[in-house]
Amino acid sequence: MKGPVVLVTGASQGIGAEVARLFAREVRGARLALVARNGRNLSAVARACARAGAEAEVFRCDVADAGQVEALRRAVTARFGAVDVLVNNAGRFAGGPFLRLTVADFDAQVAANLRSVFLVSRAFVPGMARRRRGDVFNLSSIAGLQAYPNGAAYCAAKFGVTGLTQVMRAELRDRGVRVCAVHPGATWTPSWHGSGFRPERMMPAGDIARAILAAYRLDRRTVVEEIVLRPQRGDV
Repeated sequence: MKGPVVLVTGASQGIGAEVARLFAREVRGARLALVARNGRNLSAVARACARAGAEAEVFRCDVADAGQVEALRRAVTARFGAVDVLVNNAGRFAGGPFLRLTVADFDAQVAANLRSVFLVSRAFVPGMARRRRGDVFNLSSIAGLQAYPNGAAYCAAKFGVTGLTQVMRAELRDRGVRVCAVHPGATWTPSWHGSGFRPERMMPAGDIARAILAAYRLDRRTVVEEIVLRPQRGDV
């Protein structure tokens, strides 16, 4: 029996990889479209998903590039058909004081964290609306709810994701599409290696994935509008 088509961006490591592996293990017949720029890591995640019994395909794409996202839409549709679950997880963080923030740095953060969510959603959500069924999880951040020093570009982008998600939910709720904003605090992923931060003060990425799966599994009459997760011993 074929299960849902689940598209995960930023699936090569961290939260995205955990989401992919969890859906592979827990959702019968899941068909996974795994999207990222790092093909080597992405292939490793796909193999893990296949061992768990899922059908997984790798799609290399810079999701901040409109042309590449359109090519992604065509490729995913040709391989799997319609997407049922979209997890907009791709993003990047770079901190720094506002007074030293360059236009290029600001634009890069907005492109990676906000423009990417818009482009991928615009590619796949119209199909959900036509079918009157679908689930979208947009990874915002605690930084999309609470601003902090040295995070001007990142906070601006994540606040944008929060607002975009609210608009999408309001427009799509009568068309059978559930839209959820996920706001993780500090989460241990490979990008933190060598940073000096201690893993025990952060959340495991697998917990974010489990929260997303739990929201997906609820009755279709129920929508989780926002998920806020913070480390028990951390500051954010």
